Amino acid sequence: MPIQLQYDTLTTPIGTILLAAKDDLLYALDFSEYEARMKTLLRRYYGDVTLVKADNPYGLTTQINQYFTGNIHALDSIRTANCGTDFQQQVWQALRAIAPATTLSYAALAKQIANPKAVRAVGMANSKNPIAIVVPCHRVITSNGDIAGYAGGIERKEWLLAHEKRMAA
Repeated sequence: MPIQLQYDTLTTPIGTILLAAKDDLLYALDFSEYEARMKTLLRRYYGDVTLVKADNPYGLTTQINQYFTGNIHALDSIRTANCGTDFQQQVWQALRAIAPATTLSYAALAKQIANPKAVRAVGMANSKNPIAIVVPCHRVITSNGDIAGYAGGIERKEWLLAHEKRMAA
């Protein structure tokens, strides 16, 4: 039996966002031009999924909008569905611990999860993150401080990091 998820869209300064949720859990968040990727990840992690349009499911659209309008902590209380491999879940959980307006290198994140040689694997787990922004893979940068590797586009990653720094100041 397919999982039925409620989905909504939100216009933001960095593009239209799609989100999918069920039972007060966020299952996916991606940019509208990557809808096919979002659906692929949902199928990979959850099997047969049906999306049903809903306005502000579980208040999530409002919370995400609050982030974009300046409350960079609005995402902290959003509960997310668990999916992915054990390693991916470990990386994604560590991402949630990175405070807004701060960054961590891929190498530091690998050390944090007690797997210092898994730098590339951490990068791959970031790229498979089905819940952009809320699971803040945009807060991970290279060891030399460069901004690289964001599935939504480097310009969005730069905007998100700058937004958080502006709002934290």
